Amino acid sequence: MSHKDPLLQPFQLKHLTLRNRIITTAHEPAYPEAGMPKDRYRAYHVERAKAGVALTMTAGSATVSKDSPPVFNNILAYKDEVVPYLKDLVDECHEHGTAVMIQLTHLGRRTGWSKGDWLPVVSPSHEREASHRAFPKQMEDWDIERIIKDFADAAERMQAAGMDGIEIEAYGHLHDQFWSPLTNTLEGPYGGSLQNRVRFTLDVLEAIRARVGTEFIVGVRFTADQAQKGGFGFEEGVEIAKLLKASGHIDFLNVIRGHIDTDPGLTDVIPVMGMRNSPHLDFAGEFRSSVDMPVFHAAKIPDVATARHAIAEGKLDMVGMTRAHLADPHIVRKIIEGREEQIRPCVGATYCLDRIYQAGDAFCIHNAATGRELTMPHDIPKADVKKKVVIVGAGPAGMEAARVAGERGHEVIVLEAAAQAGGQLLLTSQSPRRQEMISIIDWRMAECERLGVEFRFNTWAEAADVTTLKPDAVIIATGGYPHTEILEAGNELVVSAWDILSGDVKPKGKVLLFDDAGDHAAMQAAEVIADSGAELEVMTPDRAFAPEVMAMNLVPYMRAMQQKDVTFTVTFRLESVQKEGDGLVARVGSDYGGVEKYRHVDQVVINHGTRPLDDIYFDLKGTSSNAGEVVYEDLIVGTPQTKVNNPDGAFQLFRIGDAVSSRNTHAAIYDALRLVKDI
Repeated sequence: MSHKDPLLQPFQLKHLTLRNRIITTAHEPAYPEAGMPKDRYRAYHVERAKAGVALTMTAGSATVSKDSPPVFNNILAYKDEVVPYLKDLVDECHEHGTAVMIQLTHLGRRTGWSKGDWLPVVSPSHEREASHRAFPKQMEDWDIERIIKDFADAAERMQAAGMDGIEIEAYGHLHDQFWSPLTNTLEGPYGGSLQNRVRFTLDVLEAIRARVGTEFIVGVRFTADQAQKGGFGFEEGVEIAKLLKASGHIDFLNVIRGHIDTDPGLTDVIPVMGMRNSPHLDFAGEFRSSVDMPVFHAAKIPDVATARHAIAEGKLDMVGMTRAHLADPHIVRKIIEGREEQIRPCVGATYCLDRIYQAGDAFCIHNAATGRELTMPHDIPKADVKKKVVIVGAGPAGMEAARVAGERGHEVIVLEAAAQAGGQLLLTSQSPRRQEMISIIDWRMAECERLGVEFRFNTWAEAADVTTLKPDAVIIATGGYPHTEILEAGNELVVSAWDILSGDVKPKGKVLLFDDAGDHAAMQAAEVIADSGAELEVMTPDRAFAPEVMAMNLVPYMRAMQQKDVTFTVTFRLESVQKEGDGLVARVGSDYGGVEKYRHVDQVVINHGTRPLDDIYFDLKGTSSNAGEVVYEDLIVGTPQTKVNNPDGAFQLFRIGDAVSSRNTHAAIYDALRLVKDI
């Protein structure tokens, strides 16, 4: 019964009653415009509020000072004009019964001097952070006084916006740069002893309370154990918590473990696919038993069962399911309605976080409506007229098309050449590190079965097979095949990364893997080769390898392969391969010119993306009403496709995903959603 569910019990935080125990912790999807949380940002948080989340913590983090320029598109809490935008967000979330707080920070050394107003980066030492690379100025007394005031000013703005409270960020940012002996070399009142190192935070809290009064909720999110040589450990973390509590100025603690000054450190704090779920939950429970305060925590808690366990066992007071809510913003509603099995699973791909740093804003790898709430629906509305939709291909694009068409109430038939759904994700999930990706397919299959979608497997569809079904709309989602014919000579002597992943070709001897796509397929194949005991060189013409894998996802690959016989070579291009005895000779050049090198190897593997499997699309194009044309203006704004190029055409025809061009899983799913939602 829902009323007995530990997750659905209210929690009293000071004067504020939180309606259940599930929160989204502070994170920055990078949706602001010029530092302001406008319509897109508001719609993102409101979607989660109307589905029942107890507390949405905005910003990750909002910066309080001009010498703390955002490292991506963060909210600028030092500007007065932020207040009305935040007030609109708060008011609408409150209408749906959700509390709203915001995380405030000064980044300290975790930013760059060449951003924003080109002011020096500041920190309690001159020690540079590896990730953001800036050498900071060691803070002076007037820097400290100025930033304390900036925190108080920002808190006052947040109170004016109607926020239920604020959270001070203290892991990796300025506050715990003061706390850690690794990053605090000051003398006097703010350096030396632990009491002195925490003094800056205590002074900030005192200044905030002087502005906002005693009722406004104030918390701190911090690491209680840096898990880093030379840093502070659990005992000091507990002591810091007791100092914060003794100040009388804080109402909750949001605890994590680890450090974020390097990519590996960040990935241990926020684990990605292939790493253990909820790795810090027991740690958080131990911390809670050591301090008499409300404790929040989030770190790869992707499923309801684990969240329920965390509350039922008293490990936490509030459980953060943040990435899980990017995958499915309606988790709480589905729990209340007894539909847990319909929750779209977070697969831990961390496309959301990695993409912020690479491309500027967060998207979920398999929920294309997240971050696009203004144009894309999370709940698919029924169509006015029931149609017959035929989909060719049951990879991620085809499965999303089938799900959305099913939600629209259409009769849906899926033709798939293989014996099961999955497409490229069947290959992806062969790797233990990436096996969670198959949940993208499994969830859609379960939804399609619920919606009555018909699947015809082991069916190699020809144009006549499609037209015989008399469809109103046809979606071609046949995907692609690996493209390896990129050499001047010797293309017949190479194998693809897919050949290695599928097991059709076994690694042998000395292997050269030439990666000219920079995606997961190359890294997965590399790991298979390394695990086989083969000697491996991974070569790329780029100046960095695996750019499409992105920073956090690269960490587990590197940890695995650096322990094996693997060499990484950048800025060199494989030009040709020829036979020599029982082996191969690879000729290597460079886009920079003037280079000719040779590698004597036993096997050459090439990863160069895919080419579309699109014959059936072109066979059907002439008999379709739109001749396959997509009106991009309508696609972009999310309105129906109505173009008619052939009045005698019997059906609309579209192709999506890699059947168009080599892209990624998110692109394939987004193609399907934005086309099919209006059919």
